[in-house]
Amino acid sequence: MKTAIDSYCYHRFFGEVYPQQSTPATSMTLEEFLRRAHELRVDGVSLESCFIPRLDTEYLAQVRSLLDEYNLDRVFAWGHPDGLEGGTNQNAYHEMIRCFESARSIGAKVMRVVGSSLRFRNRPHGPQIECLTRMFREAVKVAEEYGVQMAVENHIDFTADEMLWLLTEVNSPWLGINFDTGNFLRLLDDPIKGMAKLAPYVYATHIKDLKVQKGVAADEWYFFSCTPVGDGLVDNSRLVQLLADTGYEGLLAVEIDFLHPDYGNDEDQAVVRSVAELKRLADSDKARKPGSEAP
Repeated sequence: MKTAIDSYCYHRFFGEVYPQQSTPATSMTLEEFLRRAHELRVDGVSLESCFIPRLDTEYLAQVRSLLDEYNLDRVFAWGHPDGLEGGTNQNAYHEMIRCFESARSIGAKVMRVVGSSLRFRNRPHGPQIECLTRMFREAVKVAEEYGVQMAVENHIDFTADEMLWLLTEVNSPWLGINFDTGNFLRLLDDPIKGMAKLAPYVYATHIKDLKVQKGVAADEWYFFSCTPVGDGLVDNSRLVQLLADTGYEGLLAVEIDFLHPDYGNDEDQAVVRSVAELKRLADSDKARKPGSEAP
């Protein structure tokens, strides 16, 4: 398995600041993010399309060249913030389809996609999954043409059983899951039990860790706020082991959305600590494999 960073960790520096957050004094470009990933010696990145300033062929060729120079594996991440809106947004569907070309342009073999979101989680889930099933049955045909697998994220919307329902209904090797280790917890759906069911379908990950933020209403999405990986409630070590048991060789991509106030506003330091923990977990997996030497 490979360590990675999702560019959403730095969303404040890309200009997306939640109402509960402060605006940083500095900003970040995509190129600066890639250089930071290179400095931290990770194996890959997940690039949020909303933070890619241009999707024209010329610019994406430059991004690919930089990714290749830094030897970074890559996931193209489409869908922030609400994706297909539970299967009701045809314009978003067509935008997703157009992004296969962008994903291929940067050399990505996996494209993270979003079917629904927190905004729709209180609407009936059955009709959403039925609509999404129809959309993804068409989209997988395009995915196969481009040679780019889709990984639909659990986006604080569906439980593990519901995600499994969607994947089995579509029933295509071109659709798997971007398993977000924290977002199931935010639905009070145990991520360990979820991974036991979904590990064979995992094509990409968001490795989050969370703990309760005192003073925040329990029905707020950031009641469980992000910590550096290893500091929170999520047993990511067990989750990584379950992935390893199925032969997963993709990215372990740290993602931070709302950093817990115990860590100030220092997302970069939280990323540094998370990357160190992910490297430890990845090295532990290597040591478990037959024929590997213990570090």
